[in-house]
Amino acid sequence: MIATHNPGKVREIRQFLSSLPIQTVGLEILANTDPWIETGSTFEENARQKAEYYSQLTSFLTVADDSGLVIDALDGQPGEFSARFGGDSATDEDRNREVLRLMSDVPEEKRQARFFCCLALARKGKLLDSYDGVVEGLIAREPRGEFGFGYDPIFIIPRLDKTMAEIEPDEKLALSHRGLALTKLADDFRHFLP
Repeated sequence: MIATHNPGKVREIRQFLSSLPIQTVGLEILANTDPWIETGSTFEENARQKAEYYSQLTSFLTVADDSGLVIDALDGQPGEFSARFGGDSATDEDRNREVLRLMSDVPEEKRQARFFCCLALARKGKLLDSYDGVVEGLIAREPRGEFGFGYDPIFIIPRLDKTMAEIEPDEKLALSHRGLALTKLADDFRHFLP
């Protein structure tokens, strides 16, 4: 089971795991379940807590993700609060506008940032393992690109001189923070199959 309500994350995780001999389901199978409220202070804590919580409610192996954007010039913000940055009702566009507003006076040489992802794998309320991935980049001056979701339109991968949202989905998954974490998870996944 893929334990996230974010459709972009579900799509990327499902796409990546499609090469394994498994079927994936999302949280829609737990329609009447209260959602997990993140209380961890790190990406790893949040991913682990979500995986343990949702895996208690099903017999399926459960993968949970916590990921976000860490910006040096903003003292690590939005960080673990990436999904709630700008308020609970903020859209992806609202969050991107807020980051760009806060970064408006930051010079090019100080616009370093990274995407961080932690995936946790659990079964029956027990953590089996966790996997992380990090990709370094820069914050753009304005959104660019039609692909991706979240902060992808404002995150530049310097060696490509493209934002994550300008990269085709298959290529993005091969080099993104989530793709790197999923690669580590996939290497171990078969060991946890019944």
